Amino acid sequence: MKKNVALLLLVGMIVAVLSACSTGQGGKAEDSGEAEGGVTTIEFWAAPNPTQQAYWQEMAKAYEAENPNVKINVSAIKESPSSEASIQAAIAGRSAPTMSENINRGFAAQLAASKALVPLDTLPGFQDILSSRNMTETIEPWTFADGHQYVLPIYSNAMLFGWRIDILKDLGYEQPPQTYGEILELTKKLKAAHKDKYLWAKADLIDPTAWKRWFDFFMLYNAASGGNKFIEGDSFVGDEAAGVETLTFIDNLRKENGILAQNVTDPFETGTSVFTDLGPWTFTMWKEKFPEMKYNETFALTMPPVPDGKNPAESKTFADTKGIVIYADATEAQQKAAVDFLKWVYSKPENDLKWFEQTMLPPARDDLSTNEAFKAILDANPQLKPYAENVPNAIPPMDNAKYNELQTLIGQEALNKVVRGEISPADGWANMKKAIEDALK
Repeated sequence: MKKNVALLLLVGMIVAVLSACSTGQGGKAEDSGEAEGGVTTIEFWAAPNPTQQAYWQEMAKAYEAENPNVKINVSAIKESPSSEASIQAAIAGRSAPTMSENINRGFAAQLAASKALVPLDTLPGFQDILSSRNMTETIEPWTFADGHQYVLPIYSNAMLFGWRIDILKDLGYEQPPQTYGEILELTKKLKAAHKDKYLWAKADLIDPTAWKRWFDFFMLYNAASGGNKFIEGDSFVGDEAAGVETLTFIDNLRKENGILAQNVTDPFETGTSVFTDLGPWTFTMWKEKFPEMKYNETFALTMPPVPDGKNPAESKTFADTKGIVIYADATEAQQKAAVDFLKWVYSKPENDLKWFEQTMLPPARDDLSTNEAFKAILDANPQLKPYAENVPNAIPPMDNAKYNELQTLIGQEALNKVVRGEISPADGWANMKKAIEDALK
């Protein structure tokens, strides 16, 4: 009997040791997350982007200098086969970091569903971050269906549409049109004057790949619906009137021969297309490859157009945005240190300014266009001002673990077929809705 008890105790000790080693919090002493000397070590996985990794390394060193009881190890998320797959593998192997960035809302929904994330709003100090960073309006659409916040957005690219204003001026326009009816009128004038030009030349319009819907359908749909969530948790809540209006607008462009859904090299830059979705990362590339592309001379920027009768000033758009999460396997001490680190980073707008300067990704702040700290960079880069102004008007991706499957259905059942003239907008919406609701069951 004693031998059996001793054997059970030995097995229990081995299991405990193996379990401790497999948590991924390598070298942490006990359950507190504190190593020898009372130093809490946290692992931070930065996006696999050199500028972002360098930024977080700089922030970590500066924080450690003021907080010697915390050690922050910053490393890049492995991209093979993908950053998402690397994170999922780490969670499965109980080797997840304390925190990581580069998380979109859809992927966060997958992680939250498996209880892999800490609801940030339950952690002391989280509300202080939102207040000191002035981001309460920007983060509001990030609230998940269960009422929690699992991601702190770092940056928000409020996706805008670019217009070849030089071509529009030749057609008699001083400003880009802002409503569906005005754009259809422009398309007719464009085709009458230039048979080889199109309003929108984009092969992605007939590609069902899920992420591509962020940069066509959701930009237009968010504007038409006033930022409707489309899917909330496990429920389809799409605005049918807005959805059919969006698809009808695209169908009418097709009927006017205003869409070229074929692969064309640099259609906007060469003038084949006078309208396209643009993110702020474009301008760095243009400096080298297309120096002739100058803001308010060659191109202009606007929020997505709205249906006739709606106010263009109330337009919404898609937010190309990612943020930081804290993992549930982190100890209480590590979670506390992670929140304190974020409080320190975002207590000073100067730190967001460094981020903006180094990455050209607009910080997710309500006051980005009005805070004096950002005036110099926006004055030096006026093409970034519309992005800064519309951070609060940008809607993040859906919070559903099946977001890839669901967004694929938008293209397969509705958008792609409407662009090819294979289905009516109303039927496309109805088929898409049914397919999505079946997938959500």
